[in-house]
Amino acid sequence: MPRYRPHVAARPSWRCRVCGAAWPCSPARLALLGEYRENRIGLLIYLATLLDEATGDLAGHDGLTDRFLTWARTR
Repeated sequence: MPRYRPHVAARPSWRCRVCGAAWPCSPARLALLGEYRENRIGLLIYLATLLDEATGDLAGHDGLTDRFLTWARTR
């Protein structure tokens, strides 16, 4: 039985170490939404911190705010 591997970012590329997609990938988003189910503000603060770090690593890349924050806002 395969063991679960968390979908975490590889720096400085900010691609998922498991699936290679731009992080946060879909599995990472689902895991983060579950982990922060009762604390959406905490999730947004965490993601904003990572966005700040990624901005330094990925200077010149467009769409980082959408990639890191927009998906996590309440609807």
